[in-house]
Amino acid sequence: MEVSLYKADSKDAGTVHEMKIKAFMPLLEKYQDFATSPANETVERIITQINQSFTDYFIIYHLEVAVGGIRVVKKDNRIYSISPIFILPEHQGKGIAQKVFTMVEQIYDDAKTWKLGTILQEQGNCYLYEKIGYKKTGGTKAINDKMTMVFYEKHI
Repeated sequence: MEVSLYKADSKDAGTVHEMKIKAFMPLLEKYQDFATSPANETVERIITQINQSFTDYFIIYHLEVAVGGIRVVKKDNRIYSISPIFILPEHQGKGIAQKVFTMVEQIYDDAKTWKLGTILQEQGNCYLYEKIGYKKTGGTKAINDKMTMVFYEKHI
């Protein structure tokens, strides 16, 4: 599968912003999580994230078309966090995210633990993360009466 990652810089923030809105708007409409949804983030917030010394933001390409993004946050002691990963709706279900996780684990080959959070009610997301080796930590956080975040870790 032809998937590639391009490390974003601040000039790519507009592209990342547009893709985030497209990818997360259906979830925002479903769960009404206005305070936490990536669909509500500003371009300025994305620029801040891209410029963080402990963050790498990548644009995901499939067949040379930008189809999503992934932000890798470097924590202490070889712990990394994915926050977020997103694929545009029309490109979901093609195995792109799985491939991206493999690529990111190869890039950050010093990692001993990976962490991420997702929406408990989105069983497809939970299934994907469990399929590629992530385990629920037992931690959850209720965002509102429709949505709960669930947290995962993968130990290498």
